[in-house]
Amino acid sequence: MAGIDEVARATGVSTATVSRALRGLPNVSDKTRAAVRRAADELGYVASSSASGLASGRTLAMGVVVPSVSRWFYTSVLEGVDAELRAASYDMILFNLGGHRGDRERVFHRSILRKRTDALLALCLDFTADERHQLASLGHPTIVVGGPVKGLRSVGIDEKATARIATEHLIGLGHTDIAHIGGEDEEGLNKQVPVGRLHGFQQAMRDAGLPVRPEWVVPGGFSLPLGRAAMNALLDRPGPRPTAVFAASDEMAMGAMLAAADHGLSVPDDLSVIGIDNHDFAESFQLTTMSQDPFDQGSVATRILLDELAGGEPRSRSVRSSAKLTLRGSTAPRP
Repeated sequence: MAGIDEVARATGVSTATVSRALRGLPNVSDKTRAAVRRAADELGYVASSSASGLASGRTLAMGVVVPSVSRWFYTSVLEGVDAELRAASYDMILFNLGGHRGDRERVFHRSILRKRTDALLALCLDFTADERHQLASLGHPTIVVGGPVKGLRSVGIDEKATARIATEHLIGLGHTDIAHIGGEDEEGLNKQVPVGRLHGFQQAMRDAGLPVRPEWVVPGGFSLPLGRAAMNALLDRPGPRPTAVFAASDEMAMGAMLAAADHGLSVPDDLSVIGIDNHDFAESFQLTTMSQDPFDQGSVATRILLDELAGGEPRSRSVRSSAKLTLRGSTAPRP
């Protein structure tokens, strides 16, 4: 197997530059980085993460804490994280809480506090005051993807503004009887996400002079089955029914569309539906949605941590990701 010296000779740069290029560190031009990686591939050189760790005093591993691995958003973020870590020759240590709060003790006391990682990235989680204190005592660079967290920087969309634009789209189509499917997810998740989206819905309705009916604001658990059950329960109620629904996620929106079919209603002729995400199945459902890019959010958050580990200036401010209206066939003017 080739050594780092051979890669350096093949590319005409120093061994230090080869090391920096293969680890994704700054101060290496894109042209040089590409040449080094191409030479390393051709020569069959593989950097030794253990040797690099001994030299730097680091583990060359990043901890990633996820509520579960069963949701599209989480797996999409993880793919973005993994792409950046592989390019930087970093390992990922995944802490899957599996929706069980008890596992948080294991993660914080047995794993993170034992310094098995150099940095921590958390998905859609809030932290208790004690957990934030523990993280601060470690000095780990930390960032959250998905929802603002007190005392920590984050990468994510503007939840309230995104929900407001989604609701305004329905209002602009002439709808005045609009329901909202939202609600909280598993215990320990960042409540700012569903709360922000609810507030955006409420603000858009208030600004348009429209009433928010409490009985039309229902919890959907951020999943397709629970979203379907919530919409079915709403449509089973006696009295008038909504002509449109804003769901706080695409999975719940797709559940609402299935519930409409359960009741013999047509989307969008009888019921317009809009969601948030641009889930992989959104186009198949012809779902109008507020599109976001969780892969990019994971990538951006990871680059921030890697830059800081490489000695870059710490970034204290949160990063606002974009969300845009993607029109498909699930919304139409009020019948």
